[in-house]
Amino acid sequence: MKLARTLKYGLVASLAISVLSSLALLGLYFYLAPQLPSVEGMSDTRLQVPLRIYSSDGSLLGEFGEKRRIPKTLDEIPELMQQAFLAAEDNRFYEHDGVDYQGIARAVINLIKTGERGQGGSTITMQLVRNFYLTNEKTYIRKIREIFLALKIEQELSKQKILELYLNKIYLGNRAYGVAAAAYIYYGKNLDELTIAQIAMIAGLPKAPSRYNPVVNPERALSRRNYVLSRMRALDFISADAYEYEKQMTVTAERKLSRVEVPAPYVNEMVRAEIVQQFGEEAYSSGLNVYTTIKDKLQLAANASLWKGLMDYDRRHGFRGVIRHVELNEKDAESGPLNEDEALLKILEVDSDFGLLQPALVLSIHDEPEKASENEKQIGDAAADNQEGPVAGRHARILLKNGERAVLPWAGISWARPYVSLNRVGEEPKQVSDVLSAGDVIWVSGQEDDSLALAQAPEVQGALVAVAPNDGAIQALKGGLDFRQSKFNRVTQAKRQPGSGFKPVIYSAALSKSFTPASLINDAPVVFEDEQLEASWRPENYSGRFHGPTRLRKALYKSRNLVSIRLLRSVGVGYATKYARNFGFDDSTLPHDLSLALGSGGVSPLQMARAYAVLANGGYRVQPYLIDRIEDMEGNVLFEADPAVACVACKLAERSLDRVSVDAMGLVVEGEQQEDDSVNAASPTVEGEEEEILMVLPRQAERTLEPRLAYQMNSMLQDVVLRGTGRRALSLGRKDLAGKTGTTNDQKDAWFNGYNPDLVAVTWVGFDQLKPLGHVETGSKAALPIWIDFMREALAGVPEKQLQRPDGLVTMKINAETGAAASDLGKDAIFEIFRSEYAPEIGGSAAEADASNTSGAAPIPEQLF
Repeated sequence: MKLARTLKYGLVASLAISVLSSLALLGLYFYLAPQLPSVEGMSDTRLQVPLRIYSSDGSLLGEFGEKRRIPKTLDEIPELMQQAFLAAEDNRFYEHDGVDYQGIARAVINLIKTGERGQGGSTITMQLVRNFYLTNEKTYIRKIREIFLALKIEQELSKQKILELYLNKIYLGNRAYGVAAAAYIYYGKNLDELTIAQIAMIAGLPKAPSRYNPVVNPERALSRRNYVLSRMRALDFISADAYEYEKQMTVTAERKLSRVEVPAPYVNEMVRAEIVQQFGEEAYSSGLNVYTTIKDKLQLAANASLWKGLMDYDRRHGFRGVIRHVELNEKDAESGPLNEDEALLKILEVDSDFGLLQPALVLSIHDEPEKASENEKQIGDAAADNQEGPVAGRHARILLKNGERAVLPWAGISWARPYVSLNRVGEEPKQVSDVLSAGDVIWVSGQEDDSLALAQAPEVQGALVAVAPNDGAIQALKGGLDFRQSKFNRVTQAKRQPGSGFKPVIYSAALSKSFTPASLINDAPVVFEDEQLEASWRPENYSGRFHGPTRLRKALYKSRNLVSIRLLRSVGVGYATKYARNFGFDDSTLPHDLSLALGSGGVSPLQMARAYAVLANGGYRVQPYLIDRIEDMEGNVLFEADPAVACVACKLAERSLDRVSVDAMGLVVEGEQQEDDSVNAASPTVEGEEEEILMVLPRQAERTLEPRLAYQMNSMLQDVVLRGTGRRALSLGRKDLAGKTGTTNDQKDAWFNGYNPDLVAVTWVGFDQLKPLGHVETGSKAALPIWIDFMREALAGVPEKQLQRPDGLVTMKINAETGAAASDLGKDAIFEIFRSEYAPEIGGSAAEADASNTSGAAPIPEQLF
């Protein structure tokens, strides 16, 4: 009886406790329910995805945002990756209703035994709840809210959707959110490229992303990875052989800062600033994809050519010395395993890479002149292989910051004549010891043959921008040597004097006032008393010599300063500054005195590119632009550029309208060229196409140069390359190149502005502090080689193209000395191009010019549309 009574009371007590517990939980639910967030629409939650910037070829240029995330559908995530996370975090995921009661029971028992709260029973659904709605604080109320929300989510979302959200949302360290981002951040791979060991490593991160970070804590990460592999084996997700093999794999993770495919940091910053201005701070997390006009091939060429050009300039002016010197022990030079170099590597901790340069420590030097002649050619191979064995000939042994020991061959040191002054270098070194000593911290750079060379961080700066002359699309842009060292964008922000690069504007103004390429201007000393100048001005040619009466064509390709000044005085400063509007310049920012003839106004490289685009496209003023279109995360187009274009037919051809073929200056429909520059919209052969074609016609750019004048200027600027200051460009082996060098007083700025009908490129070299580059560092010496290297890559495989010759031009024989018409082709007779109304008569002089046109702008013909 006593036992029965005890059982009865026990049963009643248990029932009462169960009822009271249920009522308590019910009451707690009703208390917390109003505070719980709604899960409605959770499946449509917009993940915080960074702003991404792409080239026109679809390559990633850069991304901005605190969270690195690459959203994937569950079908795009390999099954083994899903299984790895289930094994590591929640192997009963597909069985429970969102709450692991067994795990919770373990946590309660642990609390009773130890009096400490611990983790336990946190399912994938509960982790998802915590990531979306709750914090990581360890309180009972938070845990209860987590349970209630997990149950609610499981009722409203499928298991597949929950797992998909989790694998995209979970934080995995190093700013990586989601498995796809982690795959790239740690391994630089796509999900389907990961090994089993790498998958397990990523799956082990949610428990403690910092503690098990494979980059920071490889030993702990390895232990965690092997635990995940063992769980995958226990659940039969992988075979026994695969488990044994994968657990032997070493840790291969290393932090990948970005997925950038084409480096273009100055472009990225321009785009970022514009997008944030338009969309606000949400731009960093709303998953916007911005497609620029940048072309991969051209941007890579811009990066390489500017770097090479500035490094070459720096070498020409001598070696300024090592970064610093530290004292080494004799044993430090001896070869040893990496861990023995830890003390030496600490010396390099304060040094970061500079562009393509990396810091290194000189361990020892070796001068063996008696063996050098026959053996030094082999040292480059030894350096490339990082050989630690005996190496004959002059060389240095160095320790790179990445821990590798390498050979620095004499071929990479011999250039280092000591810097003495801006225009002077010391004697050529004969031994390595003339340049380096053990304990020197230096810069080194990689060479084309994979050997290393001594280097130094250049102080000089430069810029390069390339623009499509048809519509102004910026196809390459490099605003400085190294964005990490200086974020100042010299393409858009620097206002520098263009020097002789501005002369085509003056010459165009002169041609618009009846001057011809054969007009004679005296190249002779002169003193100007200009009211706008503070004192008398005695300009000179760069050479310091004078050449007497000179034809305009020759004066331009020889860059005769005095001719340009006299020409400007004849044309009129007021007229010339107004005329500069035709090239996109703001006349209010230009100097209103005769120094304008020598390019004394401050302009940016991008402004110069726009100006030369007018000459390259036959006389149309286009507006440079960088952003082609903006899409949201779902691919919806939010913005698409609609630039005005010089050649409508060319733009239509780009859009792959098969019925349109392109002529250099006109539109050909069905193989027949239009009679004039206008487009006959009524010509489509398929009835009903007219309205559709008109809808896709791009806007016509404004013609600001009379086409014959533009053709004459193009011909004169081609002579700059053929026989003038741009002759180095002949190395490209093309006949469609034109351009103009520019050098300012004391060689503070060096320019080359050049083009063909497909591409305009402008290069600038100078110091930010406005100091001289050196007395031989003209535009043709410092800037033109950069332009050549860039155009060699940019125009590779591009057919030559010439501007179409417009009607109303005549080619005549003239006397090279007088510019007058010549009756026969004697030794002084040459051909020249004239507008028909200004062609010289036999016996007359080309110098006779009608200067009655004083309107301040070139005659503008009727618009195409």
